[in-house]
Amino acid sequence: MLENQELVLVFISICILSWMPVFINGATDPNDAAVLRGMYSGLNSPSQLSQWSSSGGDPCDQSWKGITCSGIRVTEIKLAGLGLSGFIGSQLTSLTALINLDMSNNNFGGDIPYQLPPNVQRLNFANNKFTGNIPYSISELTSLTYLNLGHNQLQNQLNDIYGKLSALSTLDVSFNSLQGNLPQSFSLLSSLTTLYLQNNQLTGPIDVLANIPLENLNVENNHFTGWIPEQLKNINLQNGGNSWSSGPAPPPPPGTPPVTKNNPKHKPSGSGNSPSDINTGGGGKKSGISGGGIAGIVISILVVGAIVAFFLVKRRSRRSSSDMEKLDNQPFAPFTSTVVQETKPVQTSSAIDTKTFDTSASINLRPPPVDRLRSFDEDEIPKKPLAVKKSNINPINVASYSIADLQIATGSFSIENLLGEGSFGRVYRAQFDDGKVLAVKKIDSSILHNELSEDFTEIVSNISQLQHPNVTELVGYCSEHGQHLLVYEFHKNGSLHDFLHLADEYSKPLIWNSRVKIALGTARALEYLHEVCSPSIVHKNIKSANILLDVELNPHLSDSGLASFIPNADEVLSQNTGSGYSAPEVTMSNQYTIKSDVYSFGVVMLELLCGRKPFDSSRSRSEQSLVRWATPQLHDIDALAKMVDPALEGLYPVKSLSRFADVIALCVQPEPEFRPPMSEVVQALVRLVQRANMSKRTIGNYQGSSQGDDNPNSNDYMS
Repeated sequence: MLENQELVLVFISICILSWMPVFINGATDPNDAAVLRGMYSGLNSPSQLSQWSSSGGDPCDQSWKGITCSGIRVTEIKLAGLGLSGFIGSQLTSLTALINLDMSNNNFGGDIPYQLPPNVQRLNFANNKFTGNIPYSISELTSLTYLNLGHNQLQNQLNDIYGKLSALSTLDVSFNSLQGNLPQSFSLLSSLTTLYLQNNQLTGPIDVLANIPLENLNVENNHFTGWIPEQLKNINLQNGGNSWSSGPAPPPPPGTPPVTKNNPKHKPSGSGNSPSDINTGGGGKKSGISGGGIAGIVISILVVGAIVAFFLVKRRSRRSSSDMEKLDNQPFAPFTSTVVQETKPVQTSSAIDTKTFDTSASINLRPPPVDRLRSFDEDEIPKKPLAVKKSNINPINVASYSIADLQIATGSFSIENLLGEGSFGRVYRAQFDDGKVLAVKKIDSSILHNELSEDFTEIVSNISQLQHPNVTELVGYCSEHGQHLLVYEFHKNGSLHDFLHLADEYSKPLIWNSRVKIALGTARALEYLHEVCSPSIVHKNIKSANILLDVELNPHLSDSGLASFIPNADEVLSQNTGSGYSAPEVTMSNQYTIKSDVYSFGVVMLELLCGRKPFDSSRSRSEQSLVRWATPQLHDIDALAKMVDPALEGLYPVKSLSRFADVIALCVQPEPEFRPPMSEVVQALVRLVQRANMSKRTIGNYQGSSQGDDNPNSNDYMS
């Protein structure tokens, strides 16, 4: 009996072992399969993707179209040229084995997905309709060797995000609408051999490309200026349609290493030759110069050198002690560190500052040409270090108003024209003779004293460079008689704070569509300040009162850059720490970062969701702090329904509400390091809108619906 049981156990074991390889090799990793099913749903279940399914199926076993596996892991997704559209997916980071993602030649629009496979080597999104920026998440794809984003509708600047991409060999961003200078991190692309930048609106010099191993470079049809570096002239270069400087390029600063060609096949002359090369001329035949002849040449060179050195030393000894003392008192060694040291103070926190500094440095900060045949005498040493005046770094490109003009337009800053009072001063409505209406911020004299007028000019210059559809535009300034005023565009619908908290019986409440649109637009503004501007600009004062709404309820973030550029802004803002918007680290140590901005934005989203003020002393103690009261309930669908602003009257998509709450929960986490970057928040809100549109819950126009179009009785809210 015992022997029979043992035989049965052996038989069962053999069966299990024989089935295991089939199971292991046949099934797809559950996480990978779930991502692909979600992608199929996001792509609107296209018929072109044979075998694909949104519920069940096995991608590896069933050979889903375009999918390649290794074992149970998905390693390639190649869906090029299939006419696909919709949403690629939000969980691509789970595809840790994916090395090739090709979605080129389709009809994808909106932003490039922020969540990307972490170990991808080839990424191809070319020939689609993607807009916006290149996502910051690409900076973390350290295995990337091929990146193609060409033939899309990408805009704004190339962010400085390429420092970690040392394996990247091909980069194509051609045929977009990219602007600004090339980022400095391009110089760290140590493996880059092919770069396509043609047909954009890029500006400035291309010196940053000089010392990377390029073999193919296309920069045609941009707005590049300056000279083409010598290192790039012996490669496959296409450079037409730019504004290159004519004539010979000025010499590099002394101490610059000699030019080396990018092509490693060409060995620089006079370097690396072996003794046999010297004696035979590299061709096996002996040179016509014998060993004795070489010795004679060497001796002659030494004798001539000794004579020249003798006269140089003698000439230097005739210098007067006063001349030497003058030289010794130079603050920096001439022609070496002068340029570097003197340019440091002109760097500011504006993205445009950096750009202007870079171009001016290449033109204005170069030492004068030196005649190499003359000795370095005292007459050839600059008497003063080379520098550029700070006030000339950023020209002010907005209008200058007089105090008289603004007094007339505001009725002598009358209380009737007072729009509000913020952390830095009061804001007035100003109507000019031509009918134009603007908003004038009168900065409190205790914040910006009269002796800081030069700083105010720089503040104006920096703020005027901020250009984004969701950032309130600075159109002018005034600096007279100790007064400092900023003139902004005027938005008729006032602030989000007023819409949410000061509504009367004649006001129309914000519907759900409008609230999502306001959140998304504000997130885009912060993404621009944090991730497009270089260096990043921390707003420090995100609140609903600083979100202004135009006639179509598009949001415009006001006071952008002001807190970053005013010297003592942190002390001023410290008075607002009890407002309910401040992140825990700001309340504790007054430390503002982009992560504290993310927290404050999350509080604004809570306002949009609940219709409550961030801190309301009129409520019971447990409900006074909006974040403390709301956060524990954000993932409870029943509790969430009770938290929603009653003004919505239940007219909202339940799933959209839940996803909105999920984004809030990420933003208001107490630990700064766990809060997402704003580009990730933007992507999450975009996905929320896309899913709502695909499910036909919200056919309304998130991007451009006017208040008059917001019909709460429409079918958008029936599901």
